[in-house]
Amino acid sequence: MERVSTRRLQEETQDMAVPKGYRFEIPFDVMFPNGLFLIGEIQPLTEYQSQEDRARNRPVRPRTDEDGLLLFKGMFADPSAEKDRDKSVSIEFAAKVQPVPPASVPGVPFTPVVLEGLTVQPRAEATGQAKWVIWSIRATGMRAVETPATGRGGKSNAANTDAPKSAAA
Repeated sequence: MERVSTRRLQEETQDMAVPKGYRFEIPFDVMFPNGLFLIGEIQPLTEYQSQEDRARNRPVRPRTDEDGLLLFKGMFADPSAEKDRDKSVSIEFAAKVQPVPPASVPGVPFTPVVLEGLTVQPRAEATGQAKWVIWSIRATGMRAVETPATGRGGKSNAANTDAPKSAAA
């Protein structure tokens, strides 16, 4: 086995560096295999405003991303999360206008949604000696989940054709 010098390894891997702030595209079904549910409302994000700014009645400015798109935030429930702390997910939206959630489903406390333009960005977190990576999740919009009855929205749940038929059918 050939021994590779540290310098040579750095030179070979230099082109592999990921630019700071890069967001990775990810399919919705990969990130949320059991779907996703909106909890509450989508809220606009605003720039920090000091007490002095508030006292002087300075207008609140909306937050924007690096491309100048407005930022919004929503809380979602992820039923596929393995740990309880991961079941509630905060997701940012970057869009020209505030995303409008689909109509809620009668009898369901949360609104099932499919996110569009989904990206993730790794971020390092640290508390004392403990360090870990968290994922900042961003989307460009959302739509209703497709159901067999409506034929609208996202993925259909009618994929299991091997299910036994009832005797009354």
